Amino acid sequence: MLTQQEAQSRHAGDPIELIDTADIPNGGQLRLLRCGPDFSIQFGEDELMGSQAHVSEQALAKLAIERIERSGSRILIGGLGMGFTLAAALAELPASATVVVAELVPKIVTWAEGPLAHLFGGVLSDPRVSVEIRDVHDVIEAANAGFDCILLDVDNGPDGFVQLANDRLYCDWGLRTAHAALRPGGVLAIWSAYGDDAFFARLVTAGFKVDEVKIDDPESAERAPYTIWLAARAR
Repeated sequence: MLTQQEAQSRHAGDPIELIDTADIPNGGQLRLLRCGPDFSIQFGEDELMGSQAHVSEQALAKLAIERIERSGSRILIGGLGMGFTLAAALAELPASATVVVAELVPKIVTWAEGPLAHLFGGVLSDPRVSVEIRDVHDVIEAANAGFDCILLDVDNGPDGFVQLANDRLYCDWGLRTAHAALRPGGVLAIWSAYGDDAFFARLVTAGFKVDEVKIDDPESAERAPYTIWLAARAR
């Protein structure tokens, strides 16, 4: 997670340009910024996602999907972001798979088809993909063993950073709901900017077998690694 000042330091002399803003349902606002060739989506002074480093977002999809049966699989991605997780998922999946993207903020989709279109590279037109403007929690709650894989990258960690309502994704009953939304052998994968031993324990309590993977930030050797939890429902 970067501050606006840290993002600007990557391209000394390049001004930060505000491209657009997006209102978040239930309050708050996102900002789409550009600094030199880099784009950033920020909440307040904190960067939620940036175009310059996306290894961990790609790993979220790859590590989860390699753990499931891919043929005919149905994948849910929580948060469209800049499309890196979606593109990585599609690269791992056969033509028989389907991917549902739940995005809470409509403007994110508008940006994906506009100023960020070069980052998406046409993945939104892939016939395997559908985008729903919905809270990912609501999609999970209605799934009833409907997904083989759920990829969550909607906050900077297992707490309601962008909106307090997201806490229900990470609490005990929220994790049990996600467990019920997966088919046997399915995987819930969660991206985080930091580790959290208590959250690991909650995943185990919810009935998951959990692997924790650390991903180094290629842009900064000094920051702590990103964390990806891979929580599997038993077959």
